[in-house]
Amino acid sequence: MTSAPPLPFRRIALRVLEERYLRRDPAGNVVETPDELFRRVARGVAAAEARYGGAEAVARQTEAFYEAMSSLKFLPNTPTLMNADIPQGQLAACFVIPILDDMRSILEGVRDMALVHQTGGGTGFSFTHLRPKGDQVRSTGRVATGPVGFMRIYDTTTDVVKQGGRRRGANMGILNADHPDILEFITAKADLKSFTNFNLSVAVTDDFMEKVEKDETYPLINPRTGREVGRLRAREVFELCCRYALETGDPGLIFLDAMERANPTPELGPMEATNPCGEQPLLPYESCNLGSINLSQVVADGAIDWQELDRLTALGVNFLDDVIDQSHYPLEQITAITRANRKIGLGVMGLADLLIKLNIPYDSPEALELGGKIMARIQVLAVAQSELLAKERGPFPNFYRSRWHEEGHPPRRNATVTTVAPTGTISLIAGASSGIEPLFAVVYRRRALEGEEFDEIHPLFLQKLREYGLKEEEWIPKVLASGRVRPLQNLPEDIRRLFPTTFEVSVEYQVKMQAAFQRHVENAVSKTINLAPDATMEDVAQAFRLAYKLGLKGITVYRYGSKAGQVLSLPPETLTLSHEFSEECRLCSV
Repeated sequence: MTSAPPLPFRRIALRVLEERYLRRDPAGNVVETPDELFRRVARGVAAAEARYGGAEAVARQTEAFYEAMSSLKFLPNTPTLMNADIPQGQLAACFVIPILDDMRSILEGVRDMALVHQTGGGTGFSFTHLRPKGDQVRSTGRVATGPVGFMRIYDTTTDVVKQGGRRRGANMGILNADHPDILEFITAKADLKSFTNFNLSVAVTDDFMEKVEKDETYPLINPRTGREVGRLRAREVFELCCRYALETGDPGLIFLDAMERANPTPELGPMEATNPCGEQPLLPYESCNLGSINLSQVVADGAIDWQELDRLTALGVNFLDDVIDQSHYPLEQITAITRANRKIGLGVMGLADLLIKLNIPYDSPEALELGGKIMARIQVLAVAQSELLAKERGPFPNFYRSRWHEEGHPPRRNATVTTVAPTGTISLIAGASSGIEPLFAVVYRRRALEGEEFDEIHPLFLQKLREYGLKEEEWIPKVLASGRVRPLQNLPEDIRRLFPTTFEVSVEYQVKMQAAFQRHVENAVSKTINLAPDATMEDVAQAFRLAYKLGLKGITVYRYGSKAGQVLSLPPETLTLSHEFSEECRLCSV
């Protein structure tokens, strides 16, 4: 088999591949090229085809998977890239570990988290079942530590256990709004040095949100006894969430009822937690593997190549289903329920790039309409491919206990098929904009690899300058001053309108874009509602309320400069803030 020519990776992409993905010998020397990485992953994942179609299917799918990845049209989540075709390789990104109200469960949860993190996965937890701080502990005659206290053990352990030596651990901590310790939880990250390995989200119900609007109180329930132990004003709790989200980036909100309405297997239990970035609701011990189609690579001659998008959708579903068979999970419980439900999450990255190539501003009604149209098509075809696989391989074992069966749908191979992830590192490798985010800036500084900095200029902006016969040496210094092009009045309007950056896209449009995709996604959508440095609590409240109204399953906001250690930053001349900024803002496990 002849080797493909070297791929045109950017410097930062090559550095990330070298540091985190390419295999090394015992002495630490890199012994794999990017092309060989894609060959390894394609070979390792396609080996699953031997169960269904023999050697011929393995060879055919190996080549198809390799072509999709090496052309950067499709990439799977990071653990698959790291661990495929490696003995006992764990290939999934998203996990939920249950925590019950006893010391054994709490400490077993710490152990299980560490085992998952070692393999490159991210973990989510609901701490709602733990008795509140100061509550009775009969076995010792002492008082309970409470959820926030025990979360510190998880946070410290994550610091100690670095993921396979290549990734930092990522967790999601969730607490229901009716837990007696909810106020302590909301303010847990007021000290920015606390819980640095956690994203936090408050789980709220439809009833809670209605009480916010009516300014009514609601009960706090002790999970040990099931009894009411106090009441709070819903609006005050909501406003406290808004305040700390503005100041620290946490907490976000999880809309429990919206999440449960989409639960494909309610007979197996309720949805209580998600993966670290919130896009993957999961049952206890469930895992899910993700993959993303690079939308910037499906534009040809100024139009979407719908046939190519369809092909990549079918291939992506096939790939992700094979990943389940090839993954070696760290716990028997994870193996059992993962293979019983076979959840996968096919999504997209490069939306902002696609819109630029199509001459559609991100903050336009046309962009919202097109985003929804693209995801609707992916959803329909992903389900069709899953149904085809069910005919060839059998449906997921719990299909006849699922709502798909109850509602009369044909058997399908996977309980869920679509997810939109933040695509933090894989979009960087692909040279694409992150997930469904707008551009952070046209010129920006990215920190990666434990602090190494890279200055970047969006290549499509350079392309537009050349198309209009404009001199790079004249315009790039002007863009460097702010990272933006819209304020540059002498730049052609057609260029200015195509490059809205994060702070130029209104809160309303950002939430509406998330909703446009969520309407056609079975799992959830990870999108950070990015706020300018001068954003207010009312901006946060607007985002939270609109997210609930539009049926999102969760919402996260981030105000520029509210945390140190951000991933992206504007040039130092732009703002007095020297912090970095992250389009994902939260810890990313994809």
